[in-house]
Amino acid sequence: MESKWTKMPDGKTIELTAEALIKNGFETIVVETMEEALEKLKSSIPSGAEVMNGSSETLCKIGFMDYLKSGTHGWKNIQEELANEKDMAKQFELRRKALLAEYFVASVNAITQDGKLVSCDASGSRVGAYLFAAKNLVLVAGAHKITKNLDEAIKRVREYVFPLEDQRAMKAYGMHSSTSKWVIQESERPGRIKLILVKEKLGY
Repeated sequence: MESKWTKMPDGKTIELTAEALIKNGFETIVVETMEEALEKLKSSIPSGAEVMNGSSETLCKIGFMDYLKSGTHGWKNIQEELANEKDMAKQFELRRKALLAEYFVASVNAITQDGKLVSCDASGSRVGAYLFAAKNLVLVAGAHKITKNLDEAIKRVREYVFPLEDQRAMKAYGMHSSTSKWVIQESERPGRIKLILVKEKLGY
């Protein structure tokens, strides 16, 4: 059943939101489909680049995670290095260093119409890269994540995103999630953050 948090905004709202994002320093590309989103994402990362990704239902949906695992991209896949490291202490240190990746790929939980990006994590292993650590941040998000304002964005996370993420965490890790770490990005120096905004419902 569609709710206020999954309803796709009209074309004009998407256009004005993209303009606000660009004004705030977030390079923003609007695409129609997830297939287009994947192609734009792939073309945003040069061959030989060091790539890390944050956990994201959106990236899975568009096929990026399968593409990353395929090894046909020519990138240095940091996530693969983490998976291959069985020593938990060493893996933890690698995970911390991964936030400094040349290209960090992920999504956001909400986007405000005045061009702010809102993201929330339990551990911070994803959003820790957003503020400064990652050299380049490439984000993919469905336009259904657009909200009227910051208050609505936070409500979206608490009322809609968190319950779904909590369910996923229980299935994947056998433990509950939490809304421990919040990142609100109001602006950025041009060139560091790219957002691929998709006119399809991707992730939550």
